[in-house]
Amino acid sequence: MIRRRALLATPLLAAPAVAGAQAWPSRPVRVVVAYPPGGSTDVLARSLAAALQEAFAGSTFVVDNRPGGAAVVGTQAVAQAAPDGTTLSLGNNQTHAANAAMLPSLPFDPVADFAPIARLAAVHHALVVPMNGARTLAELAAKGKNGGRVTYASSGAGSASHVIAETFVKREGMDATHVPYRGGAQATTDTVSGTVDFFVSTWPQVVQLVREGRLRALGVGSPARLPETPDVPTFTEQGAQDLAVDAWFGLWAPARTDAAIVTRLSDALMRILAEPAMRERLTSQGFVAAPMPADAFAAFQREEVERWRRMVEITGIRLQG
Repeated sequence: MIRRRALLATPLLAAPAVAGAQAWPSRPVRVVVAYPPGGSTDVLARSLAAALQEAFAGSTFVVDNRPGGAAVVGTQAVAQAAPDGTTLSLGNNQTHAANAAMLPSLPFDPVADFAPIARLAAVHHALVVPMNGARTLAELAAKGKNGGRVTYASSGAGSASHVIAETFVKREGMDATHVPYRGGAQATTDTVSGTVDFFVSTWPQVVQLVREGRLRALGVGSPARLPETPDVPTFTEQGAQDLAVDAWFGLWAPARTDAAIVTRLSDALMRILAEPAMRERLTSQGFVAAPMPADAFAAFQREEVERWRRMVEITGIRLQG
């Protein structure tokens, strides 16, 4: 009799959680981006927020840019938000992997304090210079040696942009000054103007400027030359395989968010990212669709945290937080 009562009670105990997930979202959902508008993370967030709003008809998804503190400010805001599915983090390998290795006093745990929803996309990195700058990686390296000095921009201290550029500098024995920016938009602008000598950027950030002849790409981290820019050599064919590090992007909710809400979002994103129109849109923006559902993404993120720990050991980059 006790067992029968327990079995009968189980659906009733689960009912509130299911009902809550079905009622979600009862108010606008904020998709927090820990960078200023205009960068790759922001571009992806706006494309997917619009798609989610269409998938969950009658709901509102808004992008909330909260830059600052090596992408810690916006990410921490989500870690501390109510786990009701109305505050999400659209982040990347910096916010949810690399910062764990670079910031000894990171005020949140990028694994334990979040519920992974889905990996979304990946992008290649490219090393770009002003149009009057170096014409090859070898020429740029030579400029930073034998008494010369170069400056390089990054999208922020501790970003993948910074780590990859510093890897290049150390490998070549260059004398270089790092100029960090709060996101990729201003770093790109200052590279176009010649304020800095080079910038390792995500491909979506600079692809149009390369096509227009306003920036020169000396290398790209793709496995093969890209169809849209066949004259740009890959890092690998120039013997710089260590620079071919992709950035990846994902969506997270605060830890303890109802699993049913996480599943609804993950399933919706898998459908959205399988649509040819969305894949074409992402490709045109320089992204590669790389969907991964919640469970697989959680395992992937844990592996990436360890991978970035090893990269940080090589470059010696540490941030004060």
